[in-house]
Amino acid sequence: MELRTLRYFVAVAEELHFGRAAVRLHMSQPPLSRAIKQLETGLGATLFDRSSAGVTLTPVGAVLLDEARALLDQADRVRARVATAAGATTITVGILGDSTDPGATRLADAYHRQHPHVEVRIRETDLTDPTCGLHSGLVDVALTRGPFDETGLSVQELRADPVGVLLRTDDPLARRSSLKLADLADRRWFLFPEGADPLWQSYWNGGETREGPVVRAVQECRQAVLWNGTVGMTLLDHEPAEGLTVVPLTDMPPSRVVAAWNEGDTNPLIRSFVQIAIAAYRS
Repeated sequence: MELRTLRYFVAVAEELHFGRAAVRLHMSQPPLSRAIKQLETGLGATLFDRSSAGVTLTPVGAVLLDEARALLDQADRVRARVATAAGATTITVGILGDSTDPGATRLADAYHRQHPHVEVRIRETDLTDPTCGLHSGLVDVALTRGPFDETGLSVQELRADPVGVLLRTDDPLARRSSLKLADLADRRWFLFPEGADPLWQSYWNGGETREGPVVRAVQECRQAVLWNGTVGMTLLDHEPAEGLTVVPLTDMPPSRVVAAWNEGDTNPLIRSFVQIAIAAYRS
């Protein structure tokens, strides 16, 4: 069993879908299916039950998943320790906007425990660049939100958060239990600066061309609503400031928390960061 094949297996086991696992691994589905079939042949056991209803782990597959995760974690620790011994003792992490996410706190604690001698440099960026400086080489890995242009990047989803619309508490819509984008069609929205990633801008504007004030930071979004009655999307679990409220949007897909890094970057400290992040955000 090669580590690469075990990574393929873990991706399929966690996604329970060959197509989604292939996207996560940045590969096409046929070679992934062949690799899993070869793994099953080599082990002499079926790892997945495949049916028209979907993919499920067999009891043997469940055992292998536990063992594979342990082996891959150990392999990542070996790479990271070797990298540390070789002098690769610094990693720069880009964080988007509000860095108070409890998942990020768990990640920081877990990463420090596993790599106590690695210096983690944090570059907190504003809302104009969802890649946090990856494309310009300012960071090694980004802890951010999608969607954005993923060209040349590897992206791992960590969590998906429901979103709502941020409103003044005296706004008539604030009394509603939920809203749809159509309810906000005639309102002014806060916008990101010209040149911001089009996918990023489109998502946070509900897929429409909007008019309104330009903002660059989370606090500016809140102030635009408070002072001008502007509207815009935010996370449901964000505690609104005094005078503001959040109403769920029922027709918007959730906001994805992701880790992103430059495709082909073999720095073991980045690989370890991503694996620890998956565990931290899963819990």
